[in-house]
Amino acid sequence: MRRGAGPVGHPPNERPQSSFDIFDNVDKKNALRAGALAAGTTLMMLLMSSPAFANIRDDGDDPGKGLSVGETLGLYVLAPLALFAIIAGLVMVLDKSKDRQPKAKAKA
Repeated sequence: MRRGAGPVGHPPNERPQSSFDIFDNVDKKNALRAGALAAGTTLMMLLMSSPAFANIRDDGDDPGKGLSVGETLGLYVLAPLALFAIIAGLVMVLDKSKDRQPKAKAKA
């Protein structure tokens, strides 16, 4: 190697590129690509869902009265919790297995 020069192909004051520096650029490009894809997908979803915010009623619409806070909590919180508790209770009560202790290892 010549005196005062860096490795072959590198200027004297530049740090030689390690094999891991290549992955740094790839990761940045992939992150940028993934971010652009996520932003584009979100934008398209917002643009396509704009009719959901329309105030004009369609033909055939016949909405009923809205639910109160209590009805909403009962229907979407309490009813699923009660259903889960009933199913879990039935599974525990109707479980027929007798052995709950871990099996002892046989000595050879």
